Amino acid sequence: MKIIALALILAVSGLAQEKAAPKQPKLIVFIAVDQFRYDYLLRFRKDYNAGLARLLEHGAVFTDANYMHFPTVTAVGHATMLSGAIPSISGIVANDWYDRQADKDVTSVQELNKEIKIIGSDSKLVSSPNRLLVSTLGDEIKMSGRWNGSKVVGLSIKDRSAILPVGRMADAAYWFDIDSGNFVSSSWYMPALPGWIEKVNSERPADKYAGREWFPLLEKGAPFKKMSDKKDKTLYKEIESSPYGNELIEEMAEQLITRELLGQRAALDLLAISYSANDYVGHNVGPDDPQVRDMAIRTDRLLGKLFALLDSKVGRDNYIVGFTADHGVAPLPAKQMERKMPGQRLVSDDVRKAIDGRLSELYGEGKWVLNKAPEAPALNEGLANARKVNLAEARAQAAEAVRRLPGIMRVYTREQIIEGRLPGDRIGTRIVNGYFDGRSPDLVVVPLPYYFYRTEVTGTTHFSAFSYDTHVPLILMGPQFKAGNYRVPVAVNDIAPTLATAIGVEIPSGSVGRTLVEALVN
Repeated sequence: MKIIALALILAVSGLAQEKAAPKQPKLIVFIAVDQFRYDYLLRFRKDYNAGLARLLEHGAVFTDANYMHFPTVTAVGHATMLSGAIPSISGIVANDWYDRQADKDVTSVQELNKEIKIIGSDSKLVSSPNRLLVSTLGDEIKMSGRWNGSKVVGLSIKDRSAILPVGRMADAAYWFDIDSGNFVSSSWYMPALPGWIEKVNSERPADKYAGREWFPLLEKGAPFKKMSDKKDKTLYKEIESSPYGNELIEEMAEQLITRELLGQRAALDLLAISYSANDYVGHNVGPDDPQVRDMAIRTDRLLGKLFALLDSKVGRDNYIVGFTADHGVAPLPAKQMERKMPGQRLVSDDVRKAIDGRLSELYGEGKWVLNKAPEAPALNEGLANARKVNLAEARAQAAEAVRRLPGIMRVYTREQIIEGRLPGDRIGTRIVNGYFDGRSPDLVVVPLPYYFYRTEVTGTTHFSAFSYDTHVPLILMGPQFKAGNYRVPVAVNDIAPTLATAIGVEIPSGSVGRTLVEALVN
């Protein structure tokens, strides 16, 4: 009898555990807020009462999430989020780089195949995921064969931010084209825009912001900015660096959920949304400006609106949310000076001049640097070969010339990186992780903390391997996750394997992250 009773207890216990297991979600909503430093969650917490507040109160919040690579820029961050890969595996090494085969700078999503076209505008810069060399979570959902008709869609103002998170097999990636004021896509995904998007474009959704003034949301005061009255490229460009850029994306996200029935069918769908306006604003004014706080508060409100729609259309327990950022940002040098902290805006052309001067002195006059990126100079191999110059020696000489410049902490050559002759500290590791031979530059230039190159003489940027650029939010919310604060060091690369495990698909091919089992319900 005791054995039977024990068996009954175990059976009941097993049933209870089975009932406690969360059901399969119908939709994954992955949200990236461009240039949203981790400390924005803390500094502005009292101002959040909608979407960000819900994530912080009901999500698994990882307080020490960092990127494992250098450089910390938009394309690399977005390529990492749902692939779990580092640039040395994904092939996405920067926003743009010098392509030796094409003999020109190319963007991370630039498509050179003339058979691929932009759809929705006459833009000549064609974009696709062709340069991404690994699978994403969306690709793995598609390849699993577990669901019939799963939809995977990316959305952003920026093409790279729409394309790279969802990968090569996505049904669509949509972004905002400032030349036309339209939402556009690529024939990589489809031959023509869906009719409902063509209708949205015909209604000119961005034109309603003509002449609009951006006032602080919580305080009275003068407007931060007034939009152009002209309904043309001038207005569309200004919208990018205002809250109206995020509003446009939010409206389109709601349309996608409603029109495409995302999460409302017998399948698992994925929608990746990237809000880019925070980045444009942050570049202009720096992380300590009231505009950045206002953008964060408005982001909280927009996410609250998005979650309310999802609760209504999909059901609160039927979707998963992932939330992060692609990088942080450095403070303005003037603000650092007030704080008696280091920091300086460096002159971009100094690196090229130093290398050209040194190599011309040794090997004869010539254009020795082919690109304009000061942190990632590409040397003129054709010139070196014509003059029978040893390239490894030329790189070493170029590196020595750059090391003598003010504000430089380290310079590494291709040989040092691929042979692993770097310090084993966090900076050295991130440089190795970020280097893909054949796409990465001849030299990697690392300025001191809070020092940076920027073409403009105002504003700030991100690029470094330091915490102000690498430390970002990582929050997972839904029935599959245990809410709470997790204070263990984690990487953004951990998102993809964790979500893959939560929904039961293969971990993306290039992932180097771990599954955050501590946050999973089962």
